[in-house]
Amino acid sequence: MSWHLWSLFALAYLATTLSPGPNVLLVIRNTLRYGQRATFVTVFGNLLAQLGVMVLVACGIGAMLKTLPPLFIAMKLMGAAYLLWIGARQLLGPASRPVGTTGQENGADYRRTRVLREALFVSGSNPKTMIFLSAFLPQFLTNDKPLLPQFAVMYLTIATTVCLVHAIYAFSARQMQARVRNGRLLNGLRRAGGALFIGLGIKLARLQPV
Repeated sequence: MSWHLWSLFALAYLATTLSPGPNVLLVIRNTLRYGQRATFVTVFGNLLAQLGVMVLVACGIGAMLKTLPPLFIAMKLMGAAYLLWIGARQLLGPASRPVGTTGQENGADYRRTRVLREALFVSGSNPKTMIFLSAFLPQFLTNDKPLLPQFAVMYLTIATTVCLVHAIYAFSARQMQARVRNGRLLNGLRRAGGALFIGLGIKLARLQPV
């Protein structure tokens, strides 16, 4: 991959990543609820899922989703149901108390495996991501050169971009949380996040194959 082609790829993917989606929302939610350690686990789960998605894209899963509507529907409904479940739990759950000195909400039950599982499922269960990457990545491939190194460069670029963007969102969320000590406002923001998860779940459930 030439420097010029890589630059175009990096800028194009950065533009798509800056728009908040379920992954960004999950990073913000876990950062505010559990603190910095959950940020790293969530981002790691997202990157691990992205690696799996890229492998599947390289194997042609995007084309398969287009030609097999039942597979597309099953995948999007699982992803939508999970987003709705996260949103409902956050929207209807007990009120949060202010964060303690560790940066974790008092009484918040942090489990690394659960946070990682959520990140893996949210990032890997969206068929739109696979179809998008199936259409996006080939535009930057040079067919007369080995494909594996090109996919490796693309994944490293994606991973770096995701880490940078998610770190900015997480840092901004922590800064806002540090300045806001009003319990009602914090709970209002928490429930607004739950409503956003529900909205994203509904949007994913209504997604149609392209």
